[in-house]
Amino acid sequence: MIETSRRHFEELVADALDSIPPELTAYMDNVVITLAEDPPTPGLLGLYEGVPLTERGDSYGGVLPDQILIYWREILAICDTAEDVVEEVRITVIHEIAHHFGIDDDRLHELGWS
Repeated sequence: MIETSRRHFEELVADALDSIPPELTAYMDNVVITLAEDPPTPGLLGLYEGVPLTERGDSYGGVLPDQILIYWREILAICDTAEDVVEEVRITVIHEIAHHFGIDDDRLHELGWS
């Protein structure tokens, strides 16, 4: 298990977001990414809660933002090195953003992002 501060972990999440091409992040709409302490299920590294962009219709509006939760302590618990943490944060952030775009776990698995 790697130890790091919450503040440093937030920077890793920001770096992961910066690695996503601006052409894609420009389409992200009404979504926030936050760090969370404990997942509802052990082993869960991230969670998307909301209405994916592909399911939003004309009646979508006036709703609270979708939320992407990154379970930072869970990620630290499975990593052996600082480099592992950086890579796992990147994978988790991209995985959850993919859900915001309407990509399900099966498709992510096919693409190698399980």
